[in-house]
Amino acid sequence: QVRLVESGGGLVQAGGSLRLACVASARTFSRFDMAWFRQAPGKEREFVSYIRYNGDTAYADSVKGRFTTSRENAKNTVDLQMSSLQPEDSAVYYCAARVQSTLPITRGYAYWGQGTQVTVSS
Repeated sequence: QVRLVESGGGLVQAGGSLRLACVASARTFSRFDMAWFRQAPGKEREFVSYIRYNGDTAYADSVKGRFTTSRENAKNTVDLQMSSLQPEDSAVYYCAARVQSTLPITRGYAYWGQGTQVTVSS
């Protein structure tokens, strides 16, 4: 069982920045692919970013160039640095984990955090 705990959400003005963090309890964290998803009220959960066990990254088109994900395997953490935030980025952000997989990067996540709220005011 893998436990994920997110932190770093909050209220920020449009154009501002936030850094989200996710700590995982997995003893073999380096073997996991990690991702961030988000869900706004009344909308489906959507993919935000992905970082493979080896550090390769991918992003949704809506956040490309503004968000950066990174991981530190020695600390079992994955971060999401968000800049140039806009009101449409407001959502609950979830950290997700899956064992190394060849599935599409938006699928196959067995482990999820409880989420952290990000609110961007205009």
